[in-house]
Amino acid sequence: MPTVYKTPGVYREEVFLQPQETLPTGIPAFIGFASAIASLEQLPSGIEFPKSLPDFLKGKIDYDPKKKLLVFPGVMSADIRDELLKLSGDLLFKKAIQSLFENAQQVVSLHRKRDFDNELLPPPESYLAEAVNGFFENGGIRCYVVRAVSESSELDEKKKALIQALRVLEPLNDLDLVAIPDAMTLHPNEEAIIEVQREALQHCTTCGDRIAILDALPSLENSQPKLTFKEDIKSHRERIVSQKEAYNGVLYFPWLKIKNAQDYPKQDNQLEKGRLVPPCGHVAGIIARSDRNRGVFKAPANEEIYDALDLEVPVDNSIQDELNPLGINCLRAFPGRGIRVWGARTLAGNDPNWRYVNVRRLFLTLTRWIDQNMFWATFEPNGLLLWLRIQRELSFYLETFWLAGALQGETRQQAFYVKCDEETNPLSNRETGQVVTEIGLAPNAPAEFIIVRIVHRISASEITQPYI
Repeated sequence: MPTVYKTPGVYREEVFLQPQETLPTGIPAFIGFASAIASLEQLPSGIEFPKSLPDFLKGKIDYDPKKKLLVFPGVMSADIRDELLKLSGDLLFKKAIQSLFENAQQVVSLHRKRDFDNELLPPPESYLAEAVNGFFENGGIRCYVVRAVSESSELDEKKKALIQALRVLEPLNDLDLVAIPDAMTLHPNEEAIIEVQREALQHCTTCGDRIAILDALPSLENSQPKLTFKEDIKSHRERIVSQKEAYNGVLYFPWLKIKNAQDYPKQDNQLEKGRLVPPCGHVAGIIARSDRNRGVFKAPANEEIYDALDLEVPVDNSIQDELNPLGINCLRAFPGRGIRVWGARTLAGNDPNWRYVNVRRLFLTLTRWIDQNMFWATFEPNGLLLWLRIQRELSFYLETFWLAGALQGETRQQAFYVKCDEETNPLSNRETGQVVTEIGLAPNAPAEFIIVRIVHRISASEITQPYI
């Protein structure tokens, strides 16, 4: 209630304004294979996980007595949790079971790098841990991990599990990146990998608010670069894209060599003193870092990749000349400047509308903002007052992009327009309950090619320098 004043005069009131909540961007979902874990180390001595389990729990939960870890490979239901809680009345035991239940859901939210190690245990062949670690090492602040649950180790079952995990992501609306590092565990079955990546592109098209970060196929054979690796990556690109979905995906080449923190079994794609991993996790972290430092409109390129020792194969201008026009973004090592992302194109290739990933993400971010902030307009009287309010709120939001440098033009009129009036809403539309708003943007494309012209005039006594 407002304070009632009785004596005339000037009174001071303190008002605490809440900061406006910004739309989160650079939030990825990583899909891969991992079991849920919970530690029993804090239990009093003598209390361990009971050896006798109900019949329906046998084979569904494991206990590592050396590390005192509970391991659950599937998705835990509330019924299974309740049965486990009945095994002991100890409070710490119950807390461990509750922690295991939370970690054993199909979607797990992570805010720190060490959360992954405390909650999930990937199999040796998985790339999920490296993707999550690379994300946080390169500036990521929050991500989702979607556990693909496979009934067997057969490649076909693993492929189905990865595709099914994609569908679990559809209801989430606070992420804008999707990556499937464990699609590469299906190698050497390239058709299975390509099918999973196609499904990722289709998923992004269906949801309409996210893009897929895709990994190139491995380029090594017997620890040496394949002689046909350029043709292979071109063929890979052609097999995963279609005209409708290409602008919703970005493809990065080559793989990264990182420090091998665990004793992985020796594989064909493993080098001495390091492991080769798909780059999607590191790239997702760079996108999050670029969004936070500059904005979603900044191309996530010419950014250094942290936590990377080397590249799978060296990339120079002659290689990138062939790959860049196709929308294949290269990672390159530069003397004195480290390993950097050196491309910012979508798989749309030469489509001028959606060629650059930052332009596509700018429009996706606008779409997400409208979805989250324009609910109030539903069931409002469809007339002039509603149209004016829609124009005002959208114009205010777009002006923040223009002032940040995301849009071209020296004036607002040159940068964007919002149209919601009788022309976009004729009587026939209003009678069907529709209100139509037209938005036009002039996004800034990245300066991909820096050209310096040097003028050399022969036999000239004077060269006039233009006034700057």
